[in-house]
Amino acid sequence: MNTHDLHRGSEPLLISLPHDGREIPPEIASRLTPSARRVPDTDWHVSRLYAFARDLGASVLVPAHSRYVVDLNRSPDDVSLYPGQNTTGLCPIVQFSGEPVYLEDQQPSAEEVDQRVEKYWRPYHAALTDEIERIRAEHGRCVLWEGHSIRSVLPFLFEGRLPDINLGTAAGASCRASLRNQLIGVLEAQADYSFVVDGRFKGGYITRHYGQPEQGVDAVQLELAQINYMDEASHVYDTERAASLQSMIHRLLEAALDVD
Repeated sequence: MNTHDLHRGSEPLLISLPHDGREIPPEIASRLTPSARRVPDTDWHVSRLYAFARDLGASVLVPAHSRYVVDLNRSPDDVSLYPGQNTTGLCPIVQFSGEPVYLEDQQPSAEEVDQRVEKYWRPYHAALTDEIERIRAEHGRCVLWEGHSIRSVLPFLFEGRLPDINLGTAAGASCRASLRNQLIGVLEAQADYSFVVDGRFKGGYITRHYGQPEQGVDAVQLELAQINYMDEASHVYDTERAASLQSMIHRLLEAALDVD
């Protein structure tokens, strides 16, 4: 079974897209609510949005399966990333809308959650770890870039409209200050997109766990408001809007590579 796809690049940049997958095994899909079967909480089209990064020499890691199978950006012990705030877990039972993921009495047992971790979560993280080590061995450093997107308005998770660009560095702990400042400078130099740094989305498990700047691994999460590159209701990709956003992402990735 293919749980992920890895493109190996030539530069010290690894782009992880852990919520891009949409596949759900039939035995799980049959237990989901009709709305959940449409996988609305997918980070829609992020692989397409970041496709240009291969030409920059980036490595790109993409999963096959939906976050409803298992959330690759959560800790395997399912400790909350945002204590006291609404969020979703390792094997989500609630959608971003607040609606249930599963039909009544169909939620996974603790044993099933453990099985999903072994079958889907661990292979992705093994690939992530191996690629980080390969890049670091070759270049002496690695920038791990977590690419995410989300609907711009989700009252269950946050108030009001989300900023267009949400940069997360675990409050500065997951990457060097020089890299964080370089990225902030790129954002401050433009006026097309609203942005926030270490706001509602400070970085998920991957950013916080793998970001070890003192060991040569800088990790950054970029959470994008989907309204800037697609129709949020139909999930249709908007080529014109996406091209503008890709230019912005391109500048951020180049800045990340420029920091020695």
